Amino acid sequence: MNQYIADFVSLLDDSQNIIFNMTVEEAVRAVASGDPDLVRSIEGQFALVSKVGQRVFMARSIGRPMRYFLAKQVSGPLLIVAERMDEIYEYLKQKGLHKQFHPSYTRMVPAHYVVRIDVIGCPDPNPVYTRFFQPEQNVLPTDLDAIGKKYIQTLANECRKWLMTIPETEPVGVLFSGGIDSGSVFLVLYHLMLEMGMSPQRLKAFTLSVDGGPDAEQAYRFLNQLGLGLFLEVLNLPLSALDYKEAIQSIEDYKSLDLETATMTLALCKEIRANYPDWKYLADGDGGDENLKDYPIEANPELTIRSVLNNMMLYQEGWGVDKIKHSLTYTGGQSRGHVRHYAPARQLGFQSFSPYALPNVIEVAEGIPFIALTDWNEEALYALKGEVVKRGIKAVTGWDMPVFEKRRFQDGAVSADGFSKVLGKRETEYRTFFHSLYA
Repeated sequence: MNQYIADFVSLLDDSQNIIFNMTVEEAVRAVASGDPDLVRSIEGQFALVSKVGQRVFMARSIGRPMRYFLAKQVSGPLLIVAERMDEIYEYLKQKGLHKQFHPSYTRMVPAHYVVRIDVIGCPDPNPVYTRFFQPEQNVLPTDLDAIGKKYIQTLANECRKWLMTIPETEPVGVLFSGGIDSGSVFLVLYHLMLEMGMSPQRLKAFTLSVDGGPDAEQAYRFLNQLGLGLFLEVLNLPLSALDYKEAIQSIEDYKSLDLETATMTLALCKEIRANYPDWKYLADGDGGDENLKDYPIEANPELTIRSVLNNMMLYQEGWGVDKIKHSLTYTGGQSRGHVRHYAPARQLGFQSFSPYALPNVIEVAEGIPFIALTDWNEEALYALKGEVVKRGIKAVTGWDMPVFEKRRFQDGAVSADGFSKVLGKRETEYRTFFHSLYA
């Protein structure tokens, strides 16, 4: 084995990390230690990799994707780490190794684990997973006011840290539907800007309306009810602006619901970029549904309310790296699906921030005693998020936040008739197009 030369390259852009409490170099050293406690101490949104001898250590939060590919060379193995499949493929083309590539041969680093790969040659070793984030469940009281206050206070703390990283002249946008998650993020940012002596005129709520989608009306109602309508900018687009094939290329995935969201996000980000060539910073509410387990259980035949409430971070991570259902290519849950927001924004030159997806916020959500509060009742579970967030927003910001009936982004951004014309195809069609990109 000593004859092998372990080759390694990282294509990650460190400038896309949003780390609050240390430098990128310090964070990389924490990952290189392999110590899960040191990695857990990294605050923010990150994807980090370090090589120590023949061992490569990788770790990420939900907010940034990271994947890897192990290629064969005569001299020894080559490990490539990048955000995207196409970046790996293009690098392999430069090395004359692209015939080894297939999308399914790449591996996504699952969020919340330190992943160790020993680059030692043939046969390829299995990765070693060490969890660095393991929140305690059911540790909060059943008092909804107390839960809401702690949850939104933690969200506000993360948003405050983010605002402090942004130059004071830069504007801040929120991808805004007027729903619970984007609405709460907007109100928290507005509250913090006032509290921190920043000009709230830097803030804008961007709402997508395609073919008369209903989110525009909801966004108006949300902000006008609070006297904040001047911050809203509705971007009206025709159906022709929606291109699911372009979205597939952007997120490098084919799961229907994530692709539908990505199609809308890509159209919205393209229009923001067309109107504001220099805009950089965008926040969104992605992760709020996962945290408060607010998905229709009956829509997924694999789920029951018991599986949702008994399995830690099921919506964030899927079934787990040790389960047969875990996808090595894509990992699971929001750990996989977060590209629906991240990739389109990144493609258009934005730095996106998803505070609900940060470990400190997820930790509070996992501490909620869901079983005691719902007694295994699905309707009680679906009603919980609105109550928790509304009470938390009131306690932290003083605003009485409007709460409307839940609606997915893709269902609110475009009319029902328009949706059926552009999307709603079978997942096999999406998958076929994706694989054709590397045929």
